[in-house]
Amino acid sequence: MNSAPTILVTGGTGYLATRLLADLLGSGAEVRTTVRGPDRADEVRAAVRRAGSDDSGLSFAAASLTEDDGWDAALAGIEDVYHVASPMIQTADPAEVVVPARDGSLRVLRAARSAGARRVVLTSSFAAVGYSPKPVRDYDETDWTDPETPGLPAYPLSKAVAERAAWDFIERDGGDLELVVVNPTWIAGPTLTASARSSLQLFAGMLDGTMPAVPRQRFGIADVRDVAAAHVAAMTTPAAAGRRYLVLADGPTMTFLDVANVLRDRLGDVARRVPTAELPGDEPAPLVIHNERAKAELGFRPRPAVETIVQTAESLRERGMLADVGKRAEVADPTRE
Repeated sequence: MNSAPTILVTGGTGYLATRLLADLLGSGAEVRTTVRGPDRADEVRAAVRRAGSDDSGLSFAAASLTEDDGWDAALAGIEDVYHVASPMIQTADPAEVVVPARDGSLRVLRAARSAGARRVVLTSSFAAVGYSPKPVRDYDETDWTDPETPGLPAYPLSKAVAERAAWDFIERDGGDLELVVVNPTWIAGPTLTASARSSLQLFAGMLDGTMPAVPRQRFGIADVRDVAAAHVAAMTTPAAAGRRYLVLADGPTMTFLDVANVLRDRLGDVARRVPTAELPGDEPAPLVIHNERAKAELGFRPRPAVETIVQTAESLRERGMLADVGKRAEVADPTRE
């Protein structure tokens, strides 16, 4: 190993970040990750150990998306930066999500440029691509969510604004710093965290019976393991600089009812409380999301969506998360990481 960390992952306690950390450490890299406070370090170490990775090469830096303090120290000596952290809170005020998402990304980029880092891989979302209406809902990396779209929820708004701000910074002030953006759809798959996060809350709500009916919505599914691998490929592929990549499983997009049907069909008695009905509303329009660029340029090879759905549920059951998490389950935004 190198004598000093050369890789930074922001937001080390997160669902995707813990998987990415485990993969990087498993490859023999030394990795630094940001947490909001030193009390979170043991949580992150336990997560990467669950994946069988050696955490001896892991170190920590305290930094917050909402404050300047800590970022220069976090980036000191770093060449490769994965900016995964992003606020994911329920709020009636969009600014509470948008401002830290945008300003946090800019803080990371400024510190990376000052530190002489080589490349930043930014975790964005399909939320920044496909949440503005089109006559035909067929999306690739040339599409953008318009922040002025009427009724746009806070989370998609934050991802669109933050990604635009990142690209604008690179164009105007980035110097030699390279930027690559990964835009996953709804992330599922086995968790390394100590509690259910994001999409996992929805799975828990389906399985423990606290969600009697599912929303009418269509979306793509991305396995958290595949999304982490796509991030690594985005960092190590020279030609990826300046590109954005949609990441999701092959095949047609799915509805929540499709997910529920897979759970019932594949898990038997474990899925006996999974809902069979949708909430009132219009049938979701057809949706096509393209992953050809990631496959051609990054070598992206996603798992089947059905495999991801089944293994997500199995992970929750094996980790003992269903009973207590399900009581608090909220309908998760399928664009969230």
